[in-house]
Amino acid sequence: VGLVYMFNLIVGTGALTMPRAFATAGWVVSLALICFLACMSYMTTTFVIEAMAAANAHIRWKRRESERVINDSDSMSDYSDDEVIIRDRVDRSETRPILSVQPGVSPDHFDIVERVEMGQMASIFFNKVGVNMFYICIIVYLYGDLAIYAAAVPISLMEVACGNHSCSAGSSIKYNDTDSCWGPVKRKDAYRIFLTIFTLLLGPFTFFNAQKTKYLQIMTSLMRWIAFTMMIILALIRIGKGHGEGKPPVAELSGVPNLFGVCVYSFMCQHSLPSLVTPISDKKRMNGLVLADYVLILGFYSLLSFTAIFCFDNSLLKDMYTLNFTDNCDVIGVAFLRYFLGLFPVFTISTNFPIIAVTLRNNWKTLFYREGGTYPWVVDRVVFPLITLVPPIIVAFCTHDLEVLVGITGAYAGTGIQYIIPACLVYLSRKRLQPVFGEDMPNKHRSPFHHTFWVIFILAWAGSCLMFVTANIILTETKH
Repeated sequence: VGLVYMFNLIVGTGALTMPRAFATAGWVVSLALICFLACMSYMTTTFVIEAMAAANAHIRWKRRESERVINDSDSMSDYSDDEVIIRDRVDRSETRPILSVQPGVSPDHFDIVERVEMGQMASIFFNKVGVNMFYICIIVYLYGDLAIYAAAVPISLMEVACGNHSCSAGSSIKYNDTDSCWGPVKRKDAYRIFLTIFTLLLGPFTFFNAQKTKYLQIMTSLMRWIAFTMMIILALIRIGKGHGEGKPPVAELSGVPNLFGVCVYSFMCQHSLPSLVTPISDKKRMNGLVLADYVLILGFYSLLSFTAIFCFDNSLLKDMYTLNFTDNCDVIGVAFLRYFLGLFPVFTISTNFPIIAVTLRNNWKTLFYREGGTYPWVVDRVVFPLITLVPPIIVAFCTHDLEVLVGITGAYAGTGIQYIIPACLVYLSRKRLQPVFGEDMPNKHRSPFHHTFWVIFILAWAGSCLMFVTANIILTETKH
């Protein structure tokens, strides 16, 4: 069940932006890159699972040490001062080792029983600077998430409200932001109106806690899979009839940086693994089952993207893939289904926005929290929600280019969360627990990529990718 949740967690908004990214980078390059990035993401997922097991072992060891100290102090109170001195001299050789757990200890210490979130793992294995950098990375990623969500909903509403659904205009029309929507109201104005309504309706949830969302999440997952299945089947039918208009290039290197960001964003799940993995009862074959999950997701992404780029004219593929079905009667002739596909991101994303906003707000509180301190009411209930809500809404007002938003979020914050943080966590957890459990630590959840080479490889890959994407953005901007 946990792996089904992982599948639903990974496959989200990023999948809807992938077809256009495939079309701009070329189908051969896209296939090669997505396969490679899926392998990299799987590798760091196993790193996080190993670090979770190490964190559980660390917590148990600390707990046993505390209990031993309490028991020793209780037993000491039964002796006189002279007896304590004599007893201390006699037992000094036994009590001198700092480590209470020797190599060969029961591997049950590494059972993943307690849910240890990534923030708690960072506080266990990182120093103060590392913990702060972790929270900054998470916060930047969540800001990107909120900006993507805040732009995706108004875009869908604008396309449905301003698009031509009568089938009289055909599907070859490409609209501009300056085109009319309702009389004197332009499309970009309609987008901002919908964004304002979205903010007024969902923004207030940032000031409260999002609770009891289980049934909402089940409903949105069901809608998501109905929509994805419909899009794949409809595209396959059109291609099968010989009506496919797509002629994607083999390779376009200029589209690779953005494809990289989109793929990283689309495989993101590392930050939510503790909530997914911990409740699973049988964890013996965890790495194998996660691998199967990644293979299925890779197949799904490839199928969705390839049917899209061969079904539609690549120059007309939209940032949000669902919108290609709203005004194309050649693909789908039933008006209700066109509206369903056009509006389904509105329902699914709207239910996630408050949850992500509350998560971001709580991360801000954790970043500035000091031991024993409390926040004033105004700071806790007003300032933190405002600094959570305002920046992504401003970004959404300035741009609604979803492909760029997803690409930048994935390329920068996504690289940190998916590559750098898991690699650092697994390396430092091994280093921390080695003196306690010995070099041959009995961690049954150890990653198959347990050699230090893989940690160095992940960090080197992440660094080179960041430099490549940054250089590409600078060169692109200087050309314009």
